[in-house]
Amino acid sequence: MKMDFEAKRRRALASASGKKTRLGLMGGTFNPIHYGHLLIAEQVRCEFKLNEVIFIPSKHPPHKKSRGIADAEHRYLMTVLATSTNPYFSVSRIELDRKGPSYAIDTIRQFRDACGGRGAELYFITGFDAVLEIITWRDPVEILRLCTIISASRPGYDVEKLRRMLTPRLLKKIVISEAAALAISSTDIRRRIRNALPVKYLLPDSVERYIFKNRLYTDDEDAQPL
Repeated sequence: MKMDFEAKRRRALASASGKKTRLGLMGGTFNPIHYGHLLIAEQVRCEFKLNEVIFIPSKHPPHKKSRGIADAEHRYLMTVLATSTNPYFSVSRIELDRKGPSYAIDTIRQFRDACGGRGAELYFITGFDAVLEIITWRDPVEILRLCTIISASRPGYDVEKLRRMLTPRLLKKIVISEAAALAISSTDIRRRIRNALPVKYLLPDSVERYIFKNRLYTDDEDAQPL
């Protein structure tokens, strides 16, 4: 994503509406992206009245081992394919084009700067499991100062565990959105592909075709970079 262009577009939108633009930043490995990701993004967009949800594939996720993760360009292109039918979704290359580990705080700061400081309200969308590890993220207090965290939780998750882990001050900037109970995971999709099991209806057809065309996940070493 060209930040100068995007910043101008979002400031124009905010100016035209007379209200701040509400942006959802959905970071993730997307290895691969599936219907669970898309459902959460659309549900959160509607629930919090977001102008746009920006999917941000991580290049070097600091909390995950690199083995079994497809090349970043493959994951980016699959995310573009998966989101192309929703006019409220877009995909950013911000973490792919940045050197070093993909820290959420760096991404949030870049978007905040590009949107003119206080020109937009930022909402960082992530899974409940990731939020449980928020105290291990880089600069967690600064993250919660700059944006609101939306934690997507499936029914049955132990939300009280999060309340026990964090102080009331930090909890004020974290909101829970209970997503529909879709038991879909990227890990299971990769396992199915390795074992020649069906993945149809777990992810968009365009992503399924891309995976098989590029022979992704047939082995956990994955395909060669583009």
